[in-house]
Amino acid sequence: MTNGDAFIGAVDLGKKIARGAITSTAATQAMLERIERLNGSLKCYATVMAEQALADAKKADREVRAKKLRGPLHGVPIAIKDLCDIEGVPTASGIPMFRSNVAKRTSTVAARLKAAGAVILGKLQLTEGALALHHPDVPPPVNPWRQDRWSGASSSGSGVATAAGLCYGSLGSDTGGSIRFPSYANGCVGLKPTWGRVSRYGVFPLAETLDHIGPMTRRVEDAAAMLAAIAGRDENDPSSSSEPVPNYLAGIGKGLKNVTLGFDEKYCSTDVDAAIVKTLKRAVSVLKKAGATVKSVKMPSTEAAVAGWVPICAVEAALAHTATYPSRKEGYGPVFAGFLETGRTLSGLDYGRAEIDRQNLRGALQKLFAEIDIMVVPIMPWLNPSVTEFNALCENADGLRKLIHFTCIYDTTGQPTITLPAGLDANGSPLGFQIVGRRFEEALLCRAGMAWQNAGDGTGGIPPLAA
Repeated sequence: MTNGDAFIGAVDLGKKIARGAITSTAATQAMLERIERLNGSLKCYATVMAEQALADAKKADREVRAKKLRGPLHGVPIAIKDLCDIEGVPTASGIPMFRSNVAKRTSTVAARLKAAGAVILGKLQLTEGALALHHPDVPPPVNPWRQDRWSGASSSGSGVATAAGLCYGSLGSDTGGSIRFPSYANGCVGLKPTWGRVSRYGVFPLAETLDHIGPMTRRVEDAAAMLAAIAGRDENDPSSSSEPVPNYLAGIGKGLKNVTLGFDEKYCSTDVDAAIVKTLKRAVSVLKKAGATVKSVKMPSTEAAVAGWVPICAVEAALAHTATYPSRKEGYGPVFAGFLETGRTLSGLDYGRAEIDRQNLRGALQKLFAEIDIMVVPIMPWLNPSVTEFNALCENADGLRKLIHFTCIYDTTGQPTITLPAGLDANGSPLGFQIVGRRFEEALLCRAGMAWQNAGDGTGGIPPLAA
């Protein structure tokens, strides 16, 4: 395999494996060699599962020869965020003292990917506990476009590995923007499904009523294929939905005729960098050319729900860590420990008010989406910050509120979003935007994403640090 082969799509690679143009073993070995060469500088893998990956690849090749294909991901090497359990492998969740926690079960998402024929290369690094910053003893993954730029949070390793061609797709999780931020920062496609669309069984939580598990890929069709593999009811997760799982690849390229696209120009431009506003308007224009009818809308007030995200997330995070916090407080970094402490000191009144504001926003957006099918909005108000700028931002409560202003609300409402790359900014760092849809209408988001991708306005290319 050539260097360029590392950057073809997952679905495209699956087709090559299915017709015998390449073996899964060869593709997996090539990925492992790239990981060996580049992970020391990019720091995106927490655990590499080389022996198991090669064994699974050989099994996939035997099944190809027996004409027992499992689907579009058959034999394709992917990786998962190190929140997701795989039996016999540690799940550290970005917390060094958890590195000895060897999983006794396999998460549903990992089991379903393996059942779909995918080969799991390993587990990807993340911020501490899936919040904003990496533990002080964990080197942050390095953005492959520019090493001085933020690699995103919390699915930093997923974004870097996917963008750098160290897997053909990955799983991330999103509680306040953690699929969307690293997808934006690294120039990837990120699909945050509807809450309940994907089982959370075997995935260590940040905040159970906000957590979403979804794919991060380089191409839209790859995200669609990965979502199809992991979506659906799971009796091990009572909160998972029984909504039927459609074939997300079927009709993905048919355009957007009879689709109404909402756009609130004031909402999308107030205190938003001019380059991002220009990107959003370009996206609206491209989607209109693909058949969408553009409708000017007014976004309901989101301020109360944005403010309520912290009480909900902090209280639920404190619940998730009761076994080790505060009894093993010394093992936590100062920022995450402070967040857990906040969760323990907030009152029931604080949580109740935040939950009421959450439900009010959910109802207001449900009313808005009775008039539209999809909506284009920013991910962040700024261009991707430098590592130094982001660290300074985290020390400022107002800065953090602005960071999650356009993302956390769709975790609170549970609506699906797709993040799409949109070229590079003046700093040589990726640009991007998100499209929001109605609950359980990920198929339409994939169609919209495909329309954008087919227009050729995505990032594309090989990141300089991944060559």
